[in-house]
Amino acid sequence: MQLTRAEPGHRSSQMRGPLPVHLQISEMLIREIAAGRLADGARLPSEREMAASLGIAVGTLRRALADLTEKGLLDRVQGSGNYVRARGDLLGVYAFFRLERVDGGGLPTAEVLSVDRLPKPSDLPQFGSAHDAHRIRRLRRLDGQAAAAEEIWLDASRADRLAREDLSESLYLHYRLALGFSIVRAEDRVGVAPAPDWAPADFRPPPGQIVGFVERIAWAGDGDSVEYSRSWFDPEAARYVARFK
Repeated sequence: MQLTRAEPGHRSSQMRGPLPVHLQISEMLIREIAAGRLADGARLPSEREMAASLGIAVGTLRRALADLTEKGLLDRVQGSGNYVRARGDLLGVYAFFRLERVDGGGLPTAEVLSVDRLPKPSDLPQFGSAHDAHRIRRLRRLDGQAAAAEEIWLDASRADRLAREDLSESLYLHYRLALGFSIVRAEDRVGVAPAPDWAPADFRPPPGQIVGFVERIAWAGDGDSVEYSRSWFDPEAARYVARFK
């Protein structure tokens, strides 16, 4: 990965959001490793150079590198530098998020557009046990570029109410920390579909244009299917990527 000096404020403006900055940096590097843009054994630039290129403090970067070290993805050699350890089981906050930039990697961020509790529409597949579900619509970006419009339906048996302001960049992290359950398995079906008419203008494909499409059913650790989601992604901005080792 080529780390280039950010324009003043540019990188830090992308880092705003519920996740602490050091975790956002850590997650960005995890996705760069998964995409092969940071190869196994690669030596990272000096901490001062990396911090300057990312527009963050050296102390913040060190917290991010410590997180990678704890996950077994970095060897920190005193007096020599920091070296990447690529692994097949990269478990980050975005471990289930399969969209990447066309050239690989990219830090995901999310803009929540609406949150509503509604009766489950008849066109949704069977999931969960409740009559209602929470519908969350979001715009997903990769490194600041609009990439996907998402519609997530969470079975209402898992939460009486979802507050828009409480949702984190990673819904699965919110499920675990705030709602007390974890997503442990998901089934994705990938195809194409017309872009939705509710997507904001930042999502470049106009309504009705054929774009990439992903449907997902996700299961919690107790074995129940708790979530259905559908994502429309701009093929000029993103690719669906699944890796197996």
